Amino acid sequence: MEHTDHNDEVLTPEVVEGEEVTDDGREVSPEALGLAIPDDPSEAASLLLSELDESRQEAGELLDNLQRLAAEFENYRKRTERDQRDNVQRASQRVIESLLPTLDSLNAALAIEGSTEAELKMLDGMRGTKTLMLEALRAEGFEPIEAVGQPFDPALHEAVSVQPGDGDQVVIEELRKGYVMRGRVVRPTLVVVGHA
Repeated sequence: MEHTDHNDEVLTPEVVEGEEVTDDGREVSPEALGLAIPDDPSEAASLLLSELDESRQEAGELLDNLQRLAAEFENYRKRTERDQRDNVQRASQRVIESLLPTLDSLNAALAIEGSTEAELKMLDGMRGTKTLMLEALRAEGFEPIEAVGQPFDPALHEAVSVQPGDGDQVVIEELRKGYVMRGRVVRPTLVVVGHA
């Protein structure tokens, strides 16, 4: 086996008493490789070709196994990352679902008209609190469902009543706010459906 170094000198393996020693110091001889080479050159060539073929097949099988193992590990890594992401999302969704009654209470309180200066200030403070809360929740992928004036969609809206009429079904009143998180419905909006 020949190779060149940085000065382009040809280096050859060192031969010691019929044995070849590679650059890394390993002994390469038929005995070191576990081979008994026949004296007849054609038999020796046939044996060496057979050994080479067998070694190549074994190396190919080992490479296939290594590639399969690498692919299995990559799939495992991706599955683990996906599971971790899903666990975090489920935990976030549980926390957000526990906040829904608080949002409902804020919405109910903000529906009341203030009549005194103190009530108006309190309502402004509650609006600010609701805005801050929704901004924090939006960072987690949480969004309110827009309903009034939208076509009725049973995946997003839960109809409490439907007014008789002709035409396309449209949401005309929202009774309770609905929300989605990362595209999945956390809670549908309770609505009254009319016709356009």
